[in-house]
Amino acid sequence: MRQRAVVPRPLLLAGVLLIGVLAAGTAGYAVLEGWAWFDAFYMTVTTITTVGGGEPAPLRLAGKIWTIVVVAVGFGVLTYTVLALMAYVIEGQLGRAVEQRRMGARVRRMRDHFILCGFGRVGAEIAREFTAEKIEFVVVDINEDSLERAAALGAAVVFGNAADIETLKAAGVERARGLVTAVDSDADNVYVTLSARVLKDDLFIIARANAADAEPKLRLAGANRVVSPYTIGGRRLASLAMRPTAVEFVDTVLSAGNSQLLLEDLSIAVGSKWVGHPLGTLIGESDEAVVLAMKRDGTMLFRPAAATTLKTGDDLVVAGPPAAIRALEQRL
Repeated sequence: MRQRAVVPRPLLLAGVLLIGVLAAGTAGYAVLEGWAWFDAFYMTVTTITTVGGGEPAPLRLAGKIWTIVVVAVGFGVLTYTVLALMAYVIEGQLGRAVEQRRMGARVRRMRDHFILCGFGRVGAEIAREFTAEKIEFVVVDINEDSLERAAALGAAVVFGNAADIETLKAAGVERARGLVTAVDSDADNVYVTLSARVLKDDLFIIARANAADAEPKLRLAGANRVVSPYTIGGRRLASLAMRPTAVEFVDTVLSAGNSQLLLEDLSIAVGSKWVGHPLGTLIGESDEAVVLAMKRDGTMLFRPAAATTLKTGDDLVVAGPPAAIRALEQRL
């Protein structure tokens, strides 16, 4: 599904030919018969449509010969135009054009969304997680079939190469919260990361790495996090073999459908009223939410003390019942 509708060449050609016949016919009557431009245009239209309507003035020999030419050429062009328009509607292109415009308007309204580049097996799984968490996102792919599958899931889509700056702009990269590039090619992921980083220097970028040597390249390109599905899969298999209960617990708290316990990360934003206050004032002892860790200046602190002073940019890893987590989000 393309972001911008493209007028089919036959329909475009028909429009040009029709305009050309109207212009030539009008000019011919104006010159040969000396009529006003509107009378000449009226005569041309009634001639090529064969509806008749009478001449503004009696035709001379030259005008009659010109009428024969206009009828022969104009009626043929008009017929071709009607057939091209019917084919455009019957083939569904008109419906697709309307849908593309609607999709474009939907993307332009998005704020703080994610851009998902690539809708293969990995991208489809990411999209399902975003949908379950009710997170707005846009799928960017160069494959029409992939975009149709994404649109069927209710996702906003943009057709194009994600490494292209104009495509990323169409996906609203300047307004986006983050970008996930999950293309099968490491080279494409590097180019996507570079393009996104150029357009927005504070964008949170997660990149997929297929080969072991791709990770440093992706980090140099500007990726904040690099994930290898094969490495993650191997580690998970090993963890399940060695500590299945612990892995089951983590899966439970990370599950979008979990209604008992959530694991969430919250940030202390610039200008937050909590900056300079102790952590204990944000989350009291009676609060059901528990701060498991705090990330500050790249360092992860496990179970920070209640007296820890909050600073701009601190990231808190919090666990607790959904109601307690949502209340904490409102507090922030």
